[in-house]
Formats: sequence, C-alpha cells, structure tokens
Amino acid sequence: MEGNSFAMTAGRKSITNNKDWGTPRKYVEAVRECFGGVIYLDPCSSKYSIVHAIVEYCPPEHDGLKESWNYQTIYVNPPYGIDKVTKTTIKDWLRKCEEANRLYGSEVIALVPVATNTSHWKNYVYGKATAICFLYDTRLKFLVNGQNGGKGAPMSCAMIYWGRNFQRFFDIFIKFGAVVNIEHLKGINIGEENENKNNSPKQLQLL
Repeated sequence: MEGNSFAMTAGRKSITNNKDWGTPRKYVEAVRECFGGVIYLDPCSSKYSIVHAIVEYCPPEHDGLKESWNYQTIYVNPPYGIDKVTKTTIKDWLRKCEEANRLYGSEVIALVPVATNTSHWKNYVYGKATAICFLYDTRLKFLVNGQNGGKGAPMSCAMIYWGRNFQRFFDIFIKFGAVVNIEHLKGINIGEENENKNNSPKQLQLL
C-alpha cells in the first residue's frame, strides 16, 4: 500500500492512521527481476516508496484508479482498506490489474491479502490471472514510512501475476512461497455448483 494510510486488514476497514505501508525490499527486487529489470508503473506510490517505477502515481495528487495503466510492466501494492472519500476498495485495484493485462497486454504483479472467497478474487483472479505465489512469510512485515520494523500483517498475503511468462514468475518467486499456475482456469465456469445454489429453479433451467 505504497502511499496510503489504510488499516492492515483484508480490506474490510476504513482509514485508521497516517502510515505508509511499503513493500519489503526483497519483494520489490523480485518483481523487478521478473519484469526484466524495469517496473514501468507503480499506480499507488508515495514519497516513501522504494519501488522507483518509471511512472509513479502518488495520491491524492494523482488517483491511480483514474490514470492510464497502459504500461508494459506494472507493480501494485494497493490500499487494503476502504477509501472514505472515493468509496473504492481493493476490488477496484484488482479490476484495474486485470484490465491492464487484457486491454494493453501489460504484465502485472499485485501484492494482496489472501481472500479466496471474495468477489474480487472470483472476478479478477480466478480465470483471469496467470499465477499466484502464496507467500510463506508467517507475518509479512511491510515497511512503515519507508523503514523496516513494522508489525507483521495479520493476514496471509500473495503475489498475483497477470502475464505471459509463468515459468519466469515461478523461477523467481518459488523461493518466497508456493507458486500455482492457474492459466488452465481461463474460460472455465469456476464454482458453478455453489453459484447455482443461489439461483431459483427457473433460473437453473436456463443454465
């Protein structure tokens, strides 16, 4: 959550303090390596960020959800809470990740909480992303205002990859956790049985 003051939760609480929660250096270096040495866009950056993308959107001057994501490589460490002003959530950031890959062919990596039953995972990760690295960090320690020493995140985290080169992502991120290829899920009706339980008999006849 480069440059955003949101609670360290799985995206269910509002702004709580004025701290910037930055990506640990080891992950920034891994993302850069995966992108061939260059991160072109960081859409939620800050003055404390160590990502050093070629283009950085720093709120509130530049709203990363409204600016262009037409860049070759993009790294996203989005705010995990709810923005009281814009009413946006992590769902909006994952939507932009998927759109950038689909519309522009961008390679995108996002550091997000593991929340596999949420609508944003269902809509923009499953069947859309290429791979997921479930990070082995027991409590991932984000940088606080650019410095080490912050408290560990109270939730599991993952790196999600939208792109063309699963093998490269695997080779770089396997040292950080379990890397799963989900490319084969594209075009498949995932969780159809559970979704059907929410439909009426008449609706089921139309499926």
